[in-house]
Amino acid sequence: MMRAHGGLIAVAVALVALAGCGEKSQVMSSSSSKPDSKPWEGEATRYNAKGYEKGDKTKWELQMRARGQLQNDYNRSN
Repeated sequence: MMRAHGGLIAVAVALVALAGCGEKSQVMSSSSSKPDSKPWEGEATRYNAKGYEKGDKTKWELQMRARGQLQNDYNRSN
């Protein structure tokens, strides 16, 4: 009886070990990729800062700089 359990356990371990061999390749083809757009050309969503306008690079840069200053611990502590 003990041998039967040992054999079942060995078969189960072998099946689990072989399950990883069936993994498909995850290579990205050129047809599935798309070029990135400029960050300031993103669509307006409810998460954008007030005054966001699609395509306004200068305003986007100013908002990013202001957001960075709010996270600057040196400025926050003084």
